[in-house]
Amino acid sequence: MELAPKNATLRMQAHARAETRADVRLSLVVSPELNDTLEELAESQHTSKSEVLRKAIALYDVAAEAKQKDQRIGILDKDRKVVTEIVGI
Repeated sequence: MELAPKNATLRMQAHARAETRADVRLSLVVSPELNDTLEELAESQHTSKSEVLRKAIALYDVAAEAKQKDQRIGILDKDRKVVTEIVGI
């Protein structure tokens, strides 16, 4: 499996920090378990829950676009060998 194109990485970064337009405040209802996961991710990455959600949405956007192009998403090890294929997105 090939690495993601550079433009996909740049698009994820742009989505994650895009603030050229006015921000929109959302209200979100999640289970206590999902909130715990979100808090753990934010703490481990030294960021906010909002930033974790922004990055998750950007990653989902990349995955959805890849699916439309009959491409697959995977996790590669340091030798660029696929160790996990992400399915169900």
